[in-house]
Amino acid sequence: MSAADTLTALMSVSRTTGRWRLFVVVLGVPVSQWPEYVLDGGAVPSVQDRSRALEALGYAFTDAPGWEWTEDHLPSDDAAGPVRLIAAARVREVAS
Repeated sequence: MSAADTLTALMSVSRTTGRWRLFVVVLGVPVSQWPEYVLDGGAVPSVQDRSRALEALGYAFTDAPGWEWTEDHLPSDDAAGPVRLIAAARVREVAS
């Protein structure tokens, strides 16, 4: 599998609904058309829930289901402000 075959899946909490959203970044495609899955509940979804969401979108992890976590401050210039967690994983489209 080449680097061109891999994509990035991102997951974060929606500011409007408080629910976790998992989406796959597809370059050259408008953001509104990126594959997206909304997970129920406000707790951080389990690795199994994230895997099932990716599967439902037609994607799978390129390696082990590892996620890299980062935090984003809201607003960005206030280090003492609330933190938004963002997770990223490398995925590939599953042949249909």
